[in-house]
Amino acid sequence: MAELEILVDGLAMPESGRWHDGRLWFAHWIAQQVVAVDADGKAEYFDVPVERPMGWSVDWLPDGRMLTTGDKVRRYEPDGSITVLAEQVANEVVIDANGNIYLNGADFDFAGGAAPKAGYIKLLTPDGSLREVAGEIDFPNGMVITGRTLVIAESFAGRLSAFDIEPDGGLTNRRVFAENLGPDGIVLDAEGAIWVQTGGAAVVRVRDGGEILDRVDLPAERAPFSVTLGEFNGRPTLFMLTSVWHASDSIVDNLTRLRTGPRTGQIFAVPVTVPPMR
Repeated sequence: MAELEILVDGLAMPESGRWHDGRLWFAHWIAQQVVAVDADGKAEYFDVPVERPMGWSVDWLPDGRMLTTGDKVRRYEPDGSITVLAEQVANEVVIDANGNIYLNGADFDFAGGAAPKAGYIKLLTPDGSLREVAGEIDFPNGMVITGRTLVIAESFAGRLSAFDIEPDGGLTNRRVFAENLGPDGIVLDAEGAIWVQTGGAAVVRVRDGGEILDRVDLPAERAPFSVTLGEFNGRPTLFMLTSVWHASDSIVDNLTRLRTGPRTGQIFAVPVTVPPMR
């Protein structure tokens, strides 16, 4: 594996990495921005009116319009206006080729140290209807779609879980994709494998069934909160969005440090052999 390159430094907390239109995009938590970065590390910043600075995501509809989650689901129009699609609090989002929007979340104050509650996946369809399609998710995080399968990271359970996607968008046939991990934001490659966090300062590439195919180690105390794949200059590249995280401290203490302390967020890039799923 080639050496890691620091693509961007000095971030508050980068999350929800996406590859879109030839650039790396991510949600800049705390700063309430969406950021787009090119191969030279040049960044463009977009302010977003997210009223939930901890816990939100970004993705794009098939027609190219951007969505953000958080306290509401918002769509960004070509004329610069913003449309609220749903008054739904949500963390991560993934959108299928038909414009179906899968949202996840858990209704407890994670950042405030509240006792955990089971999470959910909800489906927001192009006609505006919203319904729950899966429950009892153990702290839902990143999601990917491959064909007629949705895979979700269950962070507190240390596993990736897969569902079949029904013709109406519903989710059935829940099963384990891989376990004994530390999953957060995940990404799918062209061979159907998923890059996912180990729970420490590393990410691995895992196939359905749990076989580890590759591994990338990060500097100590660098927690990768999101991973994504892109192709800078035609070269498949893995991006790891990290912040300093002290495992000996509580979640509340770590998040407080990220909000009020030095900006320790860094994005690492490393070449890989398999490109992202298209």
